Order: sequence, then C-alpha cells, then structure tokens
Amino acid sequence: MTEPCIICVAITGSLPTKANNPAVPVTVSEQIESTHEAFEAGASIVHAHVRNDDQTPSSDPDKFAALKEGVEQHCPGMIVQFSTGGRSGAGLTRGGMLPLRPDMASLSVGSNNFPNRVYENPPDLVDWLAAEMLAHDVKPEIEAFDLSHIFKAKDMADKGQLAGTPYIQFVMGVKNAMPVDRDVFDYYIHTVRRLFGPDTPWCAAGIGVHQITLNEWAIAAGGHVRTGLEDNVRLDRDRLAPSNGALVQRAADICQRQGRPVATCAEARRILGLRMPAMTEKGQAA
Repeated sequence: MTEPCIICVAITGSLPTKANNPAVPVTVSEQIESTHEAFEAGASIVHAHVRNDDQTPSSDPDKFAALKEGVEQHCPGMIVQFSTGGRSGAGLTRGGMLPLRPDMASLSVGSNNFPNRVYENPPDLVDWLAAEMLAHDVKPEIEAFDLSHIFKAKDMADKGQLAGTPYIQFVMGVKNAMPVDRDVFDYYIHTVRRLFGPDTPWCAAGIGVHQITLNEWAIAAGGHVRTGLEDNVRLDRDRLAPSNGALVQRAADICQRQGRPVATCAEARRILGLRMPAMTEKGQAA
C-alpha cells in the first residue's frame, strides 16, 4: 500500500509581512481563516507562529491559545504544531506555550548560520525544550538544518529525551545553511533510515523558490512535505501565492501526479503516533 503523504502548512512564520504578500495572515482570526482554507485543500498539520498587531514576531501564550482553539473548532482533527523557533522569542520564552499541549512543536537541536545572524540553539535550551515537550505530551518535529542535527536527535532519543520515534524535517535552501542538493537530500534519507529504522517518517521543507523542488523530491521519495507562506510567498517568478491554500493545493497536485494519496488528519496522526483528539475518542469523525 502506498503511504499517504502528510502535508504541513506553515501559515505565517516570523518574517514575511503583508508588504511581501498581502495574503500573509497576521492576526489570529486571519490565521484561523487561512488555516481552514489550507485544511480544506488537504493540509493535516498547521505549523503556527503568532504575531503582534504591528506584524512583529510574538511568543505570547494567549495568542497561541486563541489560535489553537480556533483551529480545533474550524479544522476538526487537524494537527496543531507550535513553533519554538528563535525568531519569535529568546530563552525560555520560546517554550512558554508548550503547557497548552499542542499536538506537536518544532525543535531545533543545534545552531547554524542564517542569512544575517546565527540561529542559536544552545544545548541547555534544547534540553529544556525537549523536557517541556515530554512533560506536556507534545511530539517534537526535529528541524534539521544540518546533518549533525539528525545525529543529535538520535543521541537525544537514545537518552530518553524524545518520546517515540522522532519526526525529522530536512530544511534546505536557507542562505548560509544547507543548500538544496540532491545528493545531500538522499543522504539525509539514508541517515534517518539507518539510525531510526527503514519505516521512520520524515519530512522536507524548501525555502523560497526551492519549496516546490523539495515538495517534488519528498513526495517522490516517500516522505512528507511542508509548504506555506512562511517559507515562500510566490507561486512562481511572476505570481504571488494567493493563499496558503493555493500552496497546499499545489503540493496535493504533485501527490496526485506521483500516485500518492494525501493523508487525512486521522492518517497523519497514525503515521506520526499522535494521540487522537477528544472528539475522535468519543467516536466522532476526525
């Protein structure tokens, strides 16, 4: 049986603004509406940041709580993944929303260069974030910007710092970090399968113009994909993406061409070993 493909939509991020693309959702209500459109197009995970009214990044737990509540209401069964990334806050503020018990949260396990700064993820902070995720039953998505991050995830898993089988996302195309290179991509897959087992689920994200390339590579190779306005605000050189839903639909179309079904929320939860939402436990459809 062909494994369904999980589509994650990264709706907002910390950098794109409405000046880059008016479709970037900023307020919580805009984010909920944009997520619902992406959900309807086939996204089963929403990767969420929150913003202040002036579009600057925020780590306000109240904003995360409102976003989570809205997504759960309007997108039944969708997997909610909060970002603990360093652009939205510093130190322990990066995990201040984890007690809200989202299904997942991003976890960067090592530092690397970004376009004009160092993306700092010191070991003590990584350990604390991982401990918070364990304490609140939040599954981490390991964001691997470098090969060493996959090995670090293996070390943490062996030490019991990560529950279950890690879900590792290869991030390629960030300036000064890992470029988009097919041989490296293939070696990442080989490394995950060698360290964690041949059936370990993995995901890939491409930044900017590389988004569609990584979508195509991952879907063809049996992995899962991330798309959305956080990483890329354009459909092509000449057209802005009209919505997150349009980028999700593009990924779903690639799935169709590759002969892979798009994962439902229930299938995505099964693949990732996530708890079912309360509505499912009561026998209602996810």
